[in-house]
Amino acid sequence: MTPDGRIHPPAWVLYLLECEGGRFYTGITTDLERRFAEHCAGLGARYTRMHPPLRVVAIKEFPDRSSAARAEAGVKRMKAADKPGYFGA
Repeated sequence: MTPDGRIHPPAWVLYLLECEGGRFYTGITTDLERRFAEHCAGLGARYTRMHPPLRVVAIKEFPDRSSAARAEAGVKRMKAADKPGYFGA
């Protein structure tokens, strides 16, 4: 809550997961802890059901879903080796 009493919506997070086999998965969420647990439990994306996640490699916050989704699309177009560099990881 801000000093003037307004409640800020949660920030959108672009995240990069390292999955089994050295693969990466990129997604967006407002609750990274919950979303990572879903991926680990096999309840997340089809990709992470086939390639279980090992760890969160990097995150980047965005003020809204639109900007997070645009960044996600850009990262998904990158070569795997370039993805951590986008986050500064």
